[in-house]
Amino acid sequence: MFKKKSKSDGKPKETWKILIVDDEPDIHTVTKITLSRFEFDNKSLEFISAFSGEEAKQLLAEHSDIALVFLDVVMESDDAGLLVAQYIREELKNAFVRIILRTGQPGQAPERDIIVNYDINDYKEKTNLSSDKLFTVVYTGLRGYRDILAIEKSRAMLENHRIGLEKVIDSTASLFRIRSINKFANGLLVQLASLLHIDKAALTAQTSHCAVKKVDNHFEIIAATGLLQPNDTGSPALPEAIKVLFERACTEQRSLLENGTFIGYFPTTNTGTNLIYLENVGDIAPLDRQLLELFSHNISVAFENLALDKEIFDTQSEIIDTLGEVVESRSKEAANHVKRVSHLSKALGEWAGLDDDTANQLFMASPMHDVGKVAIPDAVLLKPGKLNDEEWEVMKGHVSIGHDIFARSKRPVLKAAAIVAGQHHEKFNGKGYPNGLSGDDIHIFGRIVALVDVFDALSHSRCYKEAWPLEEVLSLLKEERGEHFDPKLVDLFIDNIDKVIHIMETYPD
Repeated sequence: MFKKKSKSDGKPKETWKILIVDDEPDIHTVTKITLSRFEFDNKSLEFISAFSGEEAKQLLAEHSDIALVFLDVVMESDDAGLLVAQYIREELKNAFVRIILRTGQPGQAPERDIIVNYDINDYKEKTNLSSDKLFTVVYTGLRGYRDILAIEKSRAMLENHRIGLEKVIDSTASLFRIRSINKFANGLLVQLASLLHIDKAALTAQTSHCAVKKVDNHFEIIAATGLLQPNDTGSPALPEAIKVLFERACTEQRSLLENGTFIGYFPTTNTGTNLIYLENVGDIAPLDRQLLELFSHNISVAFENLALDKEIFDTQSEIIDTLGEVVESRSKEAANHVKRVSHLSKALGEWAGLDDDTANQLFMASPMHDVGKVAIPDAVLLKPGKLNDEEWEVMKGHVSIGHDIFARSKRPVLKAAAIVAGQHHEKFNGKGYPNGLSGDDIHIFGRIVALVDVFDALSHSRCYKEAWPLEEVLSLLKEERGEHFDPKLVDLFIDNIDKVIHIMETYPD
């Protein structure tokens, strides 16, 4: 509805728009005079005039909030008014506006035919429209228009509520599938922006959006966009104004939404408090606030679960690393061999397209590749010289032993360890052991650890040999491409050799 300024208080006052469509100017004048003092629901009338069917169509297209149309039937053509009625319902798809057909020539447009064939709300002869009847027609028409709008508003609210709930459920479900706290926080920024109706472009513009974890008395950024996004020199300092808002949210123990800024407060029971800062938040309806509260509750639970997951992951990883180091120390291998194998295996897995969960399984399982050596006698395991045939058969047994140690477990990481222990000595050409598997019949975990284990073993000193120069190790990988090693993995490994060297330097002996 159009808003006019009231003479009394200067504030905009809502009006009902009435479109008069008639080729006789006197009809416009009489209608306006008769209804000049008319009010309905404390709103007066605003009149719009059209003197032909074509002019009416143009005005109707420009004003989608016209409440009622007085529509003459015969104007520039005998059916001009009927064509306008058809245009309103069929082309504009406007089912709200009330259409009152008025005619001075009822014989040309029989009432029964018009009511049956056109979606109108009333049909009147101009000669029968006295002041009282005109009042009744307008009052009834506006009442119907108001009630239809109320029904549509309720329907739209229900639809928005349904869509909002679906958005919360979908957002929560998609976030709960993320196991990394940093990726979770990045995803949370995007999902909250959607719930708060922030333009997606704002997340990459020169604005400040971030997720932080409160550690002791300072805030550690775990995800950010815009001006707070990490760069080559690290994460930018958190502005003091944002720190103040975070401290306020922590003090009041609640999320804040004011002045176009949202501060999300997500406490956890055992691992501190996580917070979100978002700018450029538009007006939030009460329904959106309720959905935001529901979403925030779920996010607090998610942060708690992620923290527990990380604790379990770190504990498992530490135990497995320790076991791997015990095996390596017994065989007097390089001190950080298992750490390098873990990180190199995960990196190569990611370069090969493994998803995060699978790459993390490989990261945790790969230190167990030689766990079967715990059952190999010292005389064989620690022999400085070349093994004879009998000793070599004993040494080869560590593969099956390692596989059998983990084979009965139902835990994904230990099942992965069984694969790694049992297949890391298979060769791509089928000439490896213990089962002579070849090509893709060798699990990707086995193919990755086979390459990484050999690379690291040759690159470092052992009790029976000196370390090889990097050029010679890479030359061997190229020679064994398609023979010992998966050719695609060799190519990926060499293509990322700078990252490989960085990992090697991070965990030196």
